[in-house]
Amino acid sequence: MDVAIEEVSELARKVTVTLPAEDVRKELDKKYNELKKEVTLKGFRRGKAPMSILKKSFKDRVEPEVAEKLVQDTYFDAVEEKKINVIVHPEIQETAFADDGTFTYVAMVEVKPEFELQEYKGLEIEKPDCDVTDTEVEKKIAELQRSKAVLRSAEDDHAIVMDDMVTIDFQGFHNEKPLKEVRNENFSVDMGTGYLGEDFEERLLGVKKGESILYESDFPVDFQNPVMAGKTIEFKVDVKDIKERIKPELDDEFAKDIDEKYETFADLRAAISSELKEEKESALEGDLNDRIMQKLLEMNEFPIPQRTVAFEIQEMIRQTEENLKRAGQTLESAGIKREQLVEHNREAAEKRVRGDFLLKKVAELEEITLTDEDLEQGYSRIADEYNMTVENVKGYFKKREELMPFMAELLNEKILNFLRNEANLVESEAGAEEAGEEATRDA
Repeated sequence: MDVAIEEVSELARKVTVTLPAEDVRKELDKKYNELKKEVTLKGFRRGKAPMSILKKSFKDRVEPEVAEKLVQDTYFDAVEEKKINVIVHPEIQETAFADDGTFTYVAMVEVKPEFELQEYKGLEIEKPDCDVTDTEVEKKIAELQRSKAVLRSAEDDHAIVMDDMVTIDFQGFHNEKPLKEVRNENFSVDMGTGYLGEDFEERLLGVKKGESILYESDFPVDFQNPVMAGKTIEFKVDVKDIKERIKPELDDEFAKDIDEKYETFADLRAAISSELKEEKESALEGDLNDRIMQKLLEMNEFPIPQRTVAFEIQEMIRQTEENLKRAGQTLESAGIKREQLVEHNREAAEKRVRGDFLLKKVAELEEITLTDEDLEQGYSRIADEYNMTVENVKGYFKKREELMPFMAELLNEKILNFLRNEANLVESEAGAEEAGEEATRDA
């Protein structure tokens, strides 16, 4: 076997493998002999057709099958022989059976980037603020108050305000021509949710039942709906009905209505404050991980393999498609172009790929590995989260394609735990100022 390596770019290699005629002939003869026993050719009994006839009749079928087998049997030996630290699967671009009996194929591969990891121990990381503000408590109370509200038909002279439920018809026009794809009847707008955009809701404020509004809106060329992308759309909106949201008073009765365990409104407020603090503290680990990764990414710039990035982008698009499928939609029905998704996800995919190489480098330097105990703890955590038995969880991950990503996730968690324990956590400037003010007041 002859192996030639050509450096295409910093991380891309062209691997050309040529196999000797003797090895190739052996595989071809084996395949033709198998075929000889299976097929019947006119004028010959089964198994008696001459090899020359078989090769003439089945060359186009046999050679691709043998080519695939020869690549599978020799590729890993070839890259090991040349000590190429390849990542992901190769892209086989060319296969050829030569007149002299040899077989040649070209594999395009990407190699693991080599870089010197900057200091990763003792990273100075700003500790996320876990204090709960009055504004956050008020926002949560407002959400509860809204959830307990009732809808009541508004008077004819009622002008739309936030929290109203409005029923509208709308029609979009382009160059004064109605767009059948941009229209709806009896469409509900829950004012204050922002589902249709704050700008749209603000245009409805002050409008009364039976009135209409006309306005124009410019859409960017990369807007997800291709019918509207890059166009100025004129909208006509007819307000057909308005319902007011009547909210309960914020008093002791309201607190009891939320849960009988609260006797006073003050009890409810204190409980909300406590719950919000617990939520912030439980999210602290994830926030710290994000900040550590961002710090590592800022400190370490190095080239990353673009085929790996492309694979990551496709995985992200696949997840988007699955989410749409659950909602009964496709990319096309949602007006989303695949090319737009590719560019939209590129930056996040590059960060993921670079971050993965960084974590693997830390694991290599610190000799961090995944143990059987780590794996068992991972199984138990999944079992608790989804109310399953550990055995059922293991059965789910039985297939290698399911288990390997899970193991990679557990290893990354272990590496991040190490980095978090080694980090130097500092108070945020805002938190330090507040602490100073409290100390002054106490004094």
